[in-house]
Amino acid sequence: MDDCVFCAIVAGRTPAATVLSDDVAVGFLDARPVFKGHVLVVPRTHVETLSDLPVADVGPYFQRVREVARAVEEGLGVAGTFVALNNRVSQSVPHLHTHVVPRNRKDGLRGFFWPRVKYADDGEAREYAERIQAAVKKSTT
Repeated sequence: MDDCVFCAIVAGRTPAATVLSDDVAVGFLDARPVFKGHVLVVPRTHVETLSDLPVADVGPYFQRVREVARAVEEGLGVAGTFVALNNRVSQSVPHLHTHVVPRNRKDGLRGFFWPRVKYADDGEAREYAERIQAAVKKSTT
């Protein structure tokens, strides 16, 4: 879709700090992260919700989400991740996307009142992306 910001990222028309890109999905840093290293994983095909994703694509898509969750933990040295998606309500971009948020105990995340942080600059965002990307590549070799 021409007016979808995530489709523009997938197509390479809009820059993003990409951590994973293959024929199934693209993972990139959230521009408004809950915590630094917060990744969005989107299917390459434009679908609005999980229910719109063809059944045959669900497994491959969530394999990528699983890989990114592992890579965030390994690449950033965090204790775990919070993995979530919204369907329509609270979905700021109407393109299916799964949040992979790095977590540590007592990190301040309470329920669904997500604080937001900013990267100091594009260089810091790229450094986080490279760490996660290296962990993704490590597991696929």
